[in-house]
Amino acid sequence: MQYLHTMLRIRDVDASLHFFRDLLGMVEISRKDSEKGRFTLIFLAAPQDAERAREMQAPMLELTHNWDPEEYEGGRNFGHLAYRVEDIYATCQHLMDNGVTINRPPRDGHMAFVKSPDGISLELLQAGDALAPQEPWASMSNTGSW
Repeated sequence: MQYLHTMLRIRDVDASLHFFRDLLGMVEISRKDSEKGRFTLIFLAAPQDAERAREMQAPMLELTHNWDPEEYEGGRNFGHLAYRVEDIYATCQHLMDNGVTINRPPRDGHMAFVKSPDGISLELLQAGDALAPQEPWASMSNTGSW
């Protein structure tokens, strides 16, 4: 397993970049605007991690700006931790066999979400290309939130 990023939802891109980039000295690695999803993703890295972040897309801080106004209460502005795994199906099966709910199953062979015992969301991403869809994952419904 490889740690990838922590995601935070932000209200104001300029204020957040001023804080993380200008004041803390983090480096912007990439940015993606999604017209369809109505959000912007900005990935930052600590200066000493910047080269590795560009090469491996890790370790980073993901700032997510949803274009439509939203109030973040109860920690909702903290999004998730992300980890890359060698076999997403085997990882999810192991977790499920040990009582962990798969909140967002890896239907696409690429991404799943689970929660820690304290309710912290973890995004699991398949290393390399997505695996071919397979059961029971392909037809498994989402459970709860992530």
